[in-house]
Amino acid sequence: MLSPLCCFLGVLIFLDSFSIKADELKIDNGGWFTSKADMLAFPGPCDIEVREASGLSQEEFLDRYAFDRPVVLRGATDNKVFQDLCRKDALLNEHSSKRIRLSSANTHSYDKVDVTLEYYVNHVMKPQALDTLGNETFYWFGDNNFTEWKSLIDKYTPPPYFLPRMSGAYSFGLAGAGTGVPFHFHGPGFGEVVFGRKRWFMYPPHKTPHFHPNRTTLQWLHEDYPDLHPSDRPLECTIGQGELIYFPDRWWHGTLNIDTSVFISTFLN
Repeated sequence: MLSPLCCFLGVLIFLDSFSIKADELKIDNGGWFTSKADMLAFPGPCDIEVREASGLSQEEFLDRYAFDRPVVLRGATDNKVFQDLCRKDALLNEHSSKRIRLSSANTHSYDKVDVTLEYYVNHVMKPQALDTLGNETFYWFGDNNFTEWKSLIDKYTPPPYFLPRMSGAYSFGLAGAGTGVPFHFHGPGFGEVVFGRKRWFMYPPHKTPHFHPNRTTLQWLHEDYPDLHPSDRPLECTIGQGELIYFPDRWWHGTLNIDTSVFISTFLN
């Protein structure tokens, strides 16, 4: 006969398992399902300052972050309508025959391939393998034809913060788990996650990270990141659905999609 203690422990294990499954069911992936077996990337620590937009004015944004440091923003935009249009069924039903431009997932993204969205989702988009180089990986993270995609992009609500004499240009994309762009830099901007999670790694302009431009962020995470001296570690944070990250001008940044992810960036120029 089982003792009362064994029965009690059994109930706790069952309830804990049920709680985990319930939490998983709460995650709205928009139909962009990711098998746990395919997830070779994982969230990390967050040592970038996180701010609620309700407590961050435009004046403080300019004074504290715009030219000096990155920041993660919560509650800055309400993109429920845009998000619904980016669900898998909705995006394919409305846009499957539209052509998109894929870029190689290396630092300079020299190589480009044009395919239809349907072909990309069904035949190209897949989880990143550890033995595949960035210059051998193609995914959709920009180069959008805004005439063709206007009906979708017009529904996006941009971040409420701005830099003087600069306007925003959008970069919309969709990619499999474990994909990402190795370290690179350009002008300032915002990145927002629509579905999934994206891990960001950042270094200030004066601190060039050590990386191979044709190796993927996933390879860097598994091979180089664990051996970094604490003083050489990047600033980083994993952002999820509806969250934004701001990166200042010429800050090095590498990205890594934890799950199948839909995302949009606003580049300021």
